[in-house]
Amino acid sequence: MSMSMSVKFPGFFVLASLIAFASLCSAEEVKLAVGSVTSIAQTDDNFVCATLDYWPPTKCDYNQCPWGQAGIFNLDLKNKILSNAIKAFDSLRIRVGGSLQDQFLYKVGNLKKCPHLRKKDGGLFGFSKGCLEMQRWDELNNFFNDTGAMVTFSLNALFGKRQPINNASAWFGHWNPQNARDLMKYTISKGYKIESYELGNELCGVGVSARLEAEDYATDLIALKNLVRELYPDKDSQPKVLGPAGFYDEKWFKEFLQTTGPDVVDGVTHHIYNLEAGVDPNLIHKVQDPYYLSQVAETYKNVSRVVEEYAPTAGAWVGESGGAYNSGGKDVSHTFVNGFWYLDQLGMTSTFNHKVFCRQALIGGNYALLNTTTFIPNPDFYGALLWNRLMGTNVLQTTHNGSPYLRAYSHCSKSNSGVTLLLINMSNSTTFDISVQNDLNMYPGAFQSTNAVNDQREEYHLTPECGNIQGDVVLLNGKPLKLTESQDIPELKPKLTNGDLPIRIAPDSIVFVTIKGFHAPACA
Repeated sequence: MSMSMSVKFPGFFVLASLIAFASLCSAEEVKLAVGSVTSIAQTDDNFVCATLDYWPPTKCDYNQCPWGQAGIFNLDLKNKILSNAIKAFDSLRIRVGGSLQDQFLYKVGNLKKCPHLRKKDGGLFGFSKGCLEMQRWDELNNFFNDTGAMVTFSLNALFGKRQPINNASAWFGHWNPQNARDLMKYTISKGYKIESYELGNELCGVGVSARLEAEDYATDLIALKNLVRELYPDKDSQPKVLGPAGFYDEKWFKEFLQTTGPDVVDGVTHHIYNLEAGVDPNLIHKVQDPYYLSQVAETYKNVSRVVEEYAPTAGAWVGESGGAYNSGGKDVSHTFVNGFWYLDQLGMTSTFNHKVFCRQALIGGNYALLNTTTFIPNPDFYGALLWNRLMGTNVLQTTHNGSPYLRAYSHCSKSNSGVTLLLINMSNSTTFDISVQNDLNMYPGAFQSTNAVNDQREEYHLTPECGNIQGDVVLLNGKPLKLTESQDIPELKPKLTNGDLPIRIAPDSIVFVTIKGFHAPACA
């Protein structure tokens, strides 16, 4: 029957084929300008960061318990995939901390009682106090040393403080630094390297499960700074001091930074969960909506402004961000489509002069870079790895005349001459042909097209397998990214493209493009 129809209506099939071919070939032309004379911001060399959390297997939300054995006390540190994933970054910044850290004591020094973590009604986040044994601390630090990780350790900020009778009130009393001192002395005696210490987790502003007044927290952070200076007298190897590790509240942040004064805080850390609850049925739409994603830009701008005004020697950091809180969305946060949110956040924060962006989490929950049970990398792992390898520290102004569903960011390339672009196509139907121009900034409209450069471009096109944006498999230039037989991270090879041609960005795709022949004075 199909044969008789094809004979009877040959024109129909020819027309359909032509329409399909035309739809594939047609694309919206976009002119993209890169401001090449001066940079607009600068990130840290280790901008990409991931977290390891304390959550036990009994951490549950929305009738699911997605943490399994991924918390720091149960994590299989001998897993080869985990080790290779960290090594792939060549010094991945890892923040060890989270909601439960302000309930943990360290079994070292004269500490007599070190309780076992358990579920507890009325406890912070529904849990009792817990204990970090030095045997596990040794295992963690040996693992970090073996994988080349750069470690931020977040300390218990409530040790010695008293809980108010009224839960709406702030905790009071002075922070007792003795347990932290003993941990640091032990750490130093073992030769373990800690790049930075952070104090507390989400205690600023109105707090989450507990809170501190800005002046009290500032006093405690000064005490931590003095402790670090005492125990690490060599300024060249002295760990940084970070805080307040919570959600931005302008009045609170200003008072905190005014109280600490200069040269105390090295990194002003704040947390971002702009996608809201992981159970939100609109989560899948939020991560594809550029208008929604842009709302958080005001927060990044305000944090950067306040840090510049009150702590100019420090830098703004996103110390934790999983997108959607309560362990993320089980059908979104570990899939390809989450990369629209994640990589857009990396690009956006870098333009607002943030030095570090810590993804919650490396492993654990629904929002991790690695699968919680198999350790196999999720799509965002590869996006983070490409950023880490390709995007340098100097951030360039990037503008285009196309759809808001096309996001574009550019940096000086990390290890090559020229620039690297990050292009995100959130549209599920529009292809973009992008012509890159060099905005020399000297005079309005003085553009020099880089399309005339004959050098080949290096392109890395990330797309979802079979077009399934809620799938866990990502393609690089059309080929699935899968671990090798020896469980190594696969090689990330670019596609070489004629530099005279526009950059074609398919719907639902994320593309990194390195243009070595792009002459940018800011990158010289």
